[in-house]
Order: sequence, then structure tokens, then C-alpha cells
Amino acid sequence: MGSSTENSAFFPTRNPHDLARVPGGSSGGSASAVAAGLATVALGSDTGGSIRQPAALCGIVGMMGTYGRVSRFGLVAFASSLDHVGPFGRTVRDVALLLGTIAGHDPRDSTAADVPVPDYAGALSETVSGLRVGVPNEYFAGLNPQVGDNIQKGVELLAKLGFKIVPISLPHTDYAIATYYIIATAEASSNLARFDGVRYGFRSPEYSDLRGMYEKTRDRGFGAEVKRRIMLGTYVLSSGYYDAYYRRAQKVRTLIARDFLEAFEDVDVIVTPTSPLPAFKLGERVDDPLQMYLADIYTVTASLAGIPGISVPCGKTKGDPRLPVGTQILAKHFDEARLLQVAHAFEKAGGFEIA
Repeated sequence: MGSSTENSAFFPTRNPHDLARVPGGSSGGSASAVAAGLATVALGSDTGGSIRQPAALCGIVGMMGTYGRVSRFGLVAFASSLDHVGPFGRTVRDVALLLGTIAGHDPRDSTAADVPVPDYAGALSETVSGLRVGVPNEYFAGLNPQVGDNIQKGVELLAKLGFKIVPISLPHTDYAIATYYIIATAEASSNLARFDGVRYGFRSPEYSDLRGMYEKTRDRGFGAEVKRRIMLGTYVLSSGYYDAYYRRAQKVRTLIARDFLEAFEDVDVIVTPTSPLPAFKLGERVDDPLQMYLADIYTVTASLAGIPGISVPCGKTKGDPRLPVGTQILAKHFDEARLLQVAHAFEKAGGFEIA
């Protein structure tokens, strides 16, 4: 878990653009493999940005479909109301082809939506000029200046392509990080309780009784970040705190989802930064969990609302090293085809290489 892929049980993953930096996370392994040319496409899991954020930091395309669009059968559950499986690729067409392959209803996953899957790749050639693109002002506060410059250039390119740029507001955005890290950790605490060494996962060989087996198994079997989230989740679900934290977070989640529903009455897609900053150095945020969590500030909102999102490259920062910047495009529920069409138009117009 985490926004940097430094918490692997084996070793940290490195960013192919600068081996001293993180690839983003938590699906940084998939993102870095595609960015380095080790794979044409890959799968990731996105709970609060774990596909989109590493795609941005590694300079590739990463997509999270609508909640329920892709079956999660076989995925280790982190937060069941937020988890998605989605594709990485170097082009929008690659992502469209892979999404079309994995999307659809699955009777083995009760959350998999029984909604027809369109021909995503075939829809890429359709005209999208004239669509209304919402730009929320809340997503540009605290943004790295170079990232902000590239995103603004990307929005200007969309305007040149014939899109209508519409300033919008998503007023409950400021509460998204707190809301997400209450709901996600609560669900992680519940889901990961099954990994007790009896039926699921790793079992420590060093124990003398049942209690010792549980304690040593969970201590050695989970990394520091996973244990931190289990403890946070257990706390917010505990007696006396459930209403103050978890129930209140669910109410705010509804407000965040309502913000998007109201925005999509006026616009067709929404464009934001994917990450507030480019790839940071390995070890730079390991001891500061809050700063690590804030790396997800622009991605958790779509996860909470259950809407689809895609991150596409939007040039690189200046200086040495030149690091990738990603822009995020969001659409209404099950409108992945529209999302891919806009991303493809942006790619064809040179948006990936904005200088």
C-alpha cells in the first residue's frame, strides 16, 4: 500500500525516468514496467489513485473504470467499496483494447455491473470537438508550479481542438483526503482480518501457541504501512468512534459524489492534475505519512464517487531530470468511451509531449 511503491515486501520499485525517484503507487511496479518497455500493457489496482498516480509519475496512460466495470475476482481486497482493476499502456489505444478485454459482468464478483461493454477501441475515431470540459478551481491550490503550467497548457490545447472550457466548482474537495483515509482504512481493517495465518496468507513458523502464531504472523506478514492502515481503520470502527468518524465520512462521501453529479449536468468531462507534484525521491516521504497521503489529493475524489478516470502524459518538467507530468480526465458513470475519446484526441494533437 502507499503512493510510492517503497513498501514492497521485496524491494522498492524505481522510476525509469530517474532511478533515484519513486514510480508512484501503489501499482508502481506495473507502471514502471510499461514505462521501461518491459511490457506493452499491464494491470493495476486503483483504490484511491493507485493506477492514475503512478501512470502520471511514469509518463504513461493509466485508467480506472467506473466502480463495477471490471471484475475484481482474484484481487486481494483492500477497500471493497473503492477497489478497481484497470489497465496501463503507452498509448490510449492500448488502454482501450485492454479495458475492452477485461470489462464486463462476472457472476463471481457481486459488485461487477451487468452493463454492456462498448467497443472502446472502435469509438476512438468518433468526433469529440465541441464537448464541454470542466476545470475545477479547487484542484489547482497547492500545486507544483511546473505541474500547473503543463496542465494549463493541456487545457489550452483542448480549447484549440474545439472543446469548450468551463470553470466549475467541486466544493467538498477539501474533505476528500480525510474522508478517503477513514473509509479506506476501515475497510482494510475488516478485509485483512482474514489473513491470520490459519487459512489465508503467510504463517510465521516461530510460535509456541495459537495467540503467538496470530501475533507473529500478522506482525511479520504485513509491512509498516499496511499495519498503520489496519490500526487506523480499527480505531475509526471502534466503539465510541464509529459515528464520529466512519458514519460521518460516509455522509461526506455522498456530498463529494453529489458534487460530480451536479457538475456533469453542465460539462461532459472534467480535467484536473493527476498528482500535485512530479516523482519525488526515494525515502523523501517515508517518515511523513501525511505528506505521502496528500499525493493522492486529486485522485481520491473520483474513487469516492465511483466515476471513471484516466491519466495521460502532459509533457515533462523543466530542468534535470525532466520528469513526467500527468493530467487526469474524469467522466460520468459508465462513460469510459467518452473518456477515451477525449484522451485519444489529446494524444493525437501532441498533448503527451507538451513543452
